[in-house]
Amino acid sequence: MVAFLVAGFESTSSALAWFIHWMSKHPRVQQKIKTELLGDGSVQHLSLDRLDSLVYLDCVINEVLRLIPPATGTIRTLTLDDRLPESGAQLFKGDSVMIPFSNLAHDTRYWSVDPEIFYPERFLDEDKNHHPYAFIPFGGGHRQCIGQDLARFELKMIAARLMQKVTFGDGGPQVNAGGHSIRLAIIPKHVGVTIDFAK
Repeated sequence: MVAFLVAGFESTSSALAWFIHWMSKHPRVQQKIKTELLGDGSVQHLSLDRLDSLVYLDCVINEVLRLIPPATGTIRTLTLDDRLPESGAQLFKGDSVMIPFSNLAHDTRYWSVDPEIFYPERFLDEDKNHHPYAFIPFGGGHRQCIGQDLARFELKMIAARLMQKVTFGDGGPQVNAGGHSIRLAIIPKHVGVTIDFAK
């Protein structure tokens, strides 16, 4: 349980801060989430089934995690000798290799839509069937982050509730510039937004 809580805490809080930052910069996306949350127009209780039905919010969360993954990458140790196909670099059993999540998520070879722009719809359309290892914000394989399901659930629940209650506005380039520092997670430095509460 401690591992779950630690793995799901800082990644979720930093992703939530990035979510708020991107929402303040993209009011069109924010409005689409709000429309999805309204559904048939009645007040929607956020049951598990209701949360699962929020497909566009999933796309937005994926785009937030793609642009700024919760961690910089992961390290794997080779179990046998290998050679990198493009560079020809020789790797040996026991070598440690850093796999940078952000580099994969921004590599133009793996994305149809410009990977430098914030565009959640990519996960519905052009980039729906992206390369499976182009987007691994929590790592991949049997050693992927143990807390990722908890982190994603927490993030989606909090994001949905925020979008039901508030609208974020851009606080301006001085205070809402983004930028980041790296601890266990990639933490935004400057997230200055305005908040309008729902009537």
